[in-house]
Amino acid sequence: MQSTVSLLRVESYDRPLLKTALEELLAPLGGMTAFVKPGDRVLLKPNLLTGARPTKECTTHFEVVYCVAQQVIEAGGKPFLADSPAFGTARGVALANGYQPILDELGVPVIEMKGQRYQAAGEEFNHLLLSKEVMEADVVINLPKVKSHVQLTLTLGVKNLFGCVPGKMKAWWHMEAGKDRDRFGDMLVETARTIAPNLTILDGIIGHEGNGPSGGEPRPLGVLGAATDVFALDRALVDILQVDPAQVPTIAASQRLGLCPKLDEVSFPHLTPAELQIADWKLPTQMKPIDFGAPRVLKSTFKHLYVRFIKEPLNAYAKQ
Repeated sequence: MQSTVSLLRVESYDRPLLKTALEELLAPLGGMTAFVKPGDRVLLKPNLLTGARPTKECTTHFEVVYCVAQQVIEAGGKPFLADSPAFGTARGVALANGYQPILDELGVPVIEMKGQRYQAAGEEFNHLLLSKEVMEADVVINLPKVKSHVQLTLTLGVKNLFGCVPGKMKAWWHMEAGKDRDRFGDMLVETARTIAPNLTILDGIIGHEGNGPSGGEPRPLGVLGAATDVFALDRALVDILQVDPAQVPTIAASQRLGLCPKLDEVSFPHLTPAELQIADWKLPTQMKPIDFGAPRVLKSTFKHLYVRFIKEPLNAYAKQ
């Protein structure tokens, strides 16, 4: 079956404009009601990397999440937000990036993907257990951000789903699978294939270029994309950014595993990648190994525990 990738030029996070654009974006896919039925528990999975750089567009913009959550509620669904950030907690990172008003207004809870392990990501990676929260959701809506990445060249829809691995297991799997770039790409693709998001809506209105995923700078792209096929959507974005697919482990792996369609096999009901292309997207100045050594993994794990069990509770107490 032919994949459909819906692409629009959207220049602003202005809420009324974004709401209209999202409706137009999803129309060729059947609209939100094609995915969400009354009573469905709907996981919204944004990129909640860090709360440390809230002005640098390192995370999925809260207005995108607001408009998606609002459409889910209008379709009769019950949205909840969940992630497993590299630094801090999902709630802490969300609040640092301006999510508080939308969570309060819409009554969207934030769930921590914290160790309730459920299902393996394929036979080869049967020790990588995914979060119970994602695997038991009725609907999964993947909400990635367009960013450069010092280890993976780009982070798009497939990589965003790695946040469904609970707790600090991600760091341990960087250490285990990162020694082989191809195997690491396979692992990320198998994770995405196992989760099989019902819908991916990609925030490229303002991207993050250079030394991402957090050390670069914001870059207006004016792109909003959506697809049921996360691999096709990622492939379209690589063409928009004019990056060699072979440079991106997730794209190369999805092609190697027969999951990534060729662009001429994809239907583009609105704009095509060629109509949105930019010539000067900045990639990292220097790539780093995917592998995390044991000292770094241990340091990351202890930092996560400190933030989760000491720093954030103390901050919450101080505000009482």
